[in-house]
Amino acid sequence: MTNQILWVEHYRPKKISDCILPKALKKTFLEFVAKRELPNLLLSGGSGVGKTTVARALCEELDRDYMIINGSEESGIDILRTKIKNFASTVSLQGGQKVVILDEADYLNPQSTQPALRGFIEEFHNNCRFIFTCNFKNRIIEPLHSRCSVIEFKINGGRQQLAAQLLDRCAVILNEQNVEYDGKVVAELIMKHFPDNRRVLNELQRYSVSGQIDSGILVNLSELSMKELANHLKEKEFTQVRKWVVDNLDNDPIKIFRKIYDNLYNYVTPSTIPAAVIIIGEYQYKSAFVADQEINLLACLTEIMSQCQFK
Repeated sequence: MTNQILWVEHYRPKKISDCILPKALKKTFLEFVAKRELPNLLLSGGSGVGKTTVARALCEELDRDYMIINGSEESGIDILRTKIKNFASTVSLQGGQKVVILDEADYLNPQSTQPALRGFIEEFHNNCRFIFTCNFKNRIIEPLHSRCSVIEFKINGGRQQLAAQLLDRCAVILNEQNVEYDGKVVAELIMKHFPDNRRVLNELQRYSVSGQIDSGILVNLSELSMKELANHLKEKEFTQVRKWVVDNLDNDPIKIFRKIYDNLYNYVTPSTIPAAVIIIGEYQYKSAFVADQEINLLACLTEIMSQCQFK
C-alpha cells in the first residue's frame, strides 16, 4: 500500500467495539447497537477523539443509509436545505431510518443555519435521524441541544489504557505498512498528541515515508530556540519568524504557546507583558479549531512583534 492512501481513512474502525474510547462512552454506543435504536445525537469533544468515526460506525453496524456533510465546508443554508431534503425525504433502500451526519456543526451560523436544522429534525423525524459533531457544544443553539442526546467525549480516567490501545493499533498499522519503528518513539509521539488519534496517525504516515520511524523524528520543546525567536521578533524579521514557525510545527501548538508564555519575562519588557499574555491566550484558544496551525501561530507572533517591546 502506498502512502497516497490516508491511513486515518483506510484504518478507520467500522465497529464500535474497535473504537478507542473510554469504557463508559463505549458502553453507551454499544447499547445503541444492541437495541438497534439511534436517537438524534450531539457528539462534542476535541479534534481527533473519534466523534466522526463513532457516528459512521453506528450507521454501519445498524445498516443505516447515511450522508456526511462537513459544516466547515458546506455551511450555506441553501446547499444544506437541498442536500438534506433530497436525502431525507426518500425511503432508505436498507429499510429503517436514514442518518445525516453533520460534521463540525459548530461552524454553522447560529442565527440562520442552525435554526433551520431544528426544522429539518422535526420535518423528517419519521424517516431520518441526525448526528451532529462539534468541538465546542456551547456554539450549538439550545433548540438543537434539546432535540438531541448530548454526549461528550471526555477522558476523565484511563488515559494510559487508551494510549496503550492506540500504541497497539499503531504497531499493527506500521507492521502492515512494512515500516521499521522504535516502539518508544511511537509511544512518545502518542503521548505528545493524545487524545488526538487522527493527528497521531497522520504524523506516523508523514514520517513513514523514509521507511523508518526513530528518535530523529522527535523535536523536544526544550530545544526550541526561544532566544532566536525573540531576536527575530525584536528586529521585526517576519520572514525569519515564519521560518521558525515552519521549523517547529511538529510540536503540539498548545505546548508551543506555553513555551512562548514561559519565556516572556526573559525577552519582553515588563510593561508590555500583559499585552503579550492576552495575545497568546486568544491564539491558544483559536488553535483548538483553526484549519491551519501555521497561519494561527504566525498571526500570534506577528501581533506580539507589532505590539510588544523587547529587551
